[in-house]
Amino acid sequence: EVGTTGRRPWGTYEVLSAGDGYLVKVLSVLPGAILSLQSHNHRSENWTIVQGVARVTLDDEILDKVTGEAVHVPVKTLHRIENPGTEVLRIVEVQMGAVLEESDIIRYEDSYGRKIEAGV
Repeated sequence: EVGTTGRRPWGTYEVLSAGDGYLVKVLSVLPGAILSLQSHNHRSENWTIVQGVARVTLDDEILDKVTGEAVHVPVKTLHRIENPGTEVLRIVEVQMGAVLEESDIIRYEDSYGRKIEAGV
């Protein structure tokens, strides 16, 4: 829901906009924090770095992206965001697809003890 904010072990998110087939959030990732290595079966994501440096994993590739740069994460792509910097990393995330719920997150690695999918 628009205006919703949430806390995660890596930082916070705020929902800016939502509609049929899309969801827009701002992610604020704390210095040194890392999101889970994950994929989605039903959605793609586009990330635009608006503050800081993002270390992005896309399948076997690791890229450092800076303010103003963008990343496209296709459906079923293994991905992760890490903040290697000393300031808060802010990313505008646009999710697009038929399922935009947490149920579409398949976790492979997680630094915070959250559930890892069996058999992966």
